[in-house]
Amino acid sequence: MAKFQYIIEISWLPLSNWYLFLGVDGISIFFILLTTLLFPICILACWDSIQDNVRIYFACFLSIEILLVLVFSVIDLLWFYIFFEGVLIPIFIIIGYWGSRERKIRAAYLFFLYTLVGSLLLLGCLIYISIVVGSTDYEVVSRYSFTIIEERWLWLGFFASFATKVPILPFHIWLPEAHVEAPTAGSVLLAGVLLKLGTYGFIRFSLPLFPHATVYYTPIVFVLAIAGVIYSSLTAIRITDLKRIIAYTSVAHINLVVLGIFSLTLVGLEGAILQSLSHGFVSSALFLIVGVLYDRHHTRILKYYGGLVHLIPLFTIIFVFFSIANIALPGTSSFIGEFLLLTGIFQANPLVCFFGATGIILGGAYSLWLLNRVVYGNLKTQHLQKIMDISRIEVYLFSPLIIGTLVMGFLPNIFLSPINASVSNIFVL
Repeated sequence: MAKFQYIIEISWLPLSNWYLFLGVDGISIFFILLTTLLFPICILACWDSIQDNVRIYFACFLSIEILLVLVFSVIDLLWFYIFFEGVLIPIFIIIGYWGSRERKIRAAYLFFLYTLVGSLLLLGCLIYISIVVGSTDYEVVSRYSFTIIEERWLWLGFFASFATKVPILPFHIWLPEAHVEAPTAGSVLLAGVLLKLGTYGFIRFSLPLFPHATVYYTPIVFVLAIAGVIYSSLTAIRITDLKRIIAYTSVAHINLVVLGIFSLTLVGLEGAILQSLSHGFVSSALFLIVGVLYDRHHTRILKYYGGLVHLIPLFTIIFVFFSIANIALPGTSSFIGEFLLLTGIFQANPLVCFFGATGIILGGAYSLWLLNRVVYGNLKTQHLQKIMDISRIEVYLFSPLIIGTLVMGFLPNIFLSPINASVSNIFVL
């Protein structure tokens, strides 16, 4: 799957020479599969918790799924932008209306404004490309040779949009707020798929369309991503809100993925894509775990939990499994991705690899610290309202994520073979 396959051409405005092309390759196919896997899980996760305007709620989720599949399969820059920004509207409604606390409106607007402002620069770049190249078709634009100055300015416009979605420091402020206020299914979507829009944009557009500008700006990206890894990891250690902790761990992992992408090596890019997919499994499961606790006890404050291994052992087993997957234990999906991307980073710059690897050490610290505080220690039954192990529906939630984590950990070539064919065709120095 080196190039796009199963291409579909839809005539939209023939008089204006505006067509919609859809297709998949070895990169996009796995992001589409991840999207379609997580949506049934999101529906099950909110099966009993959403009581009002249920039809609108599910309509928003269906809209997000359709738009995300189109984002990962479209082969046109302008259409990519339309679908890319279209995702903002339903997720804005989900956070703002079905959020869990009073700050949900603020969190929704923060998410919307941060991502929209960054994307306005992307729109300006696409208008310029359309005028200069005469088309926004991906294949046509990829064959056009921009000047060095054009590349650098266009790269900055694309970077502003994708960096906000990742998010890279200092564009990360919206993410913890959105995660904390969103319902559990919304957090699963944000961590599992929406954060991948930025990394996918870097791989699909920034690297192949503007190679010289990518090399020029790589040192700046390294500095920002390293700062994101270390800052997010240290912040995750010191805060006490369970959802906010998982949100900051997501920022740390995705910034490590950005380091792998901008290593500009074949193995680094492969590892970054694999780690993005792994993060979709592991981070989504961790948010579901927090959702299970919140549904029963109606609090996400860490100090109210402790000793849960004595009360809900099956839940504890699942929590332990995804905690060790989060620290990239061999045999889990994260190990393969992190090993490959760190290998690529080391080939590009050993010093950057050293600082990036501190995220793994800090990741072990915050994951084990969180696990120990929640699962072990003294029982705090005075704060626990409903002592119940995971239900049958919750077993259905976690089972595909556990299977996906183990399959990727033990059989990575299922993913690496198609990814290698497509990455080799994009941009490798």
